[in-house]
Amino acid sequence: MGRLLSIDFGRKRCGIATTDTLQIVANGLCTIATADLCAWVKAYIARETVDKIVVGLPVTLRGEPSESQRWLRPAIGRLAREVAPVPVVFYDERFTSALAHKAMLDGGLKRMARRDKALVDEISAAIILNDFLQSRQHNQQ
Repeated sequence: MGRLLSIDFGRKRCGIATTDTLQIVANGLCTIATADLCAWVKAYIARETVDKIVVGLPVTLRGEPSESQRWLRPAIGRLAREVAPVPVVFYDERFTSALAHKAMLDGGLKRMARRDKALVDEISAAIILNDFLQSRQHNQQ
């Protein structure tokens, strides 16, 4: 069984998270520049077995596509072509940034550390992936 990889996609940088090989829990891995995303993911897949890539899909509170999907979908489409046959799926990312800030606060991080947007993106990617794991487990019951 391979890992799942999660991407919290942004115009400047992307937060990355991954699961253990048993796909039980997700942890933040790193944050990379969006321009380097394809190359980084391809290199990661060359080192590790990846079963699926989960990308956070930004939607409004009403469940409608957000404005940022206009530039996210073409970029992720290019990534999907580059990493085929590894499937790339979208997963609702509503509230992940707020949850990441709360997790940082609950974890006792100082104010300056909580302002680190790269860390917020990495934690958001882990939240997206953990939510995906939970939904998958719920759907199997």
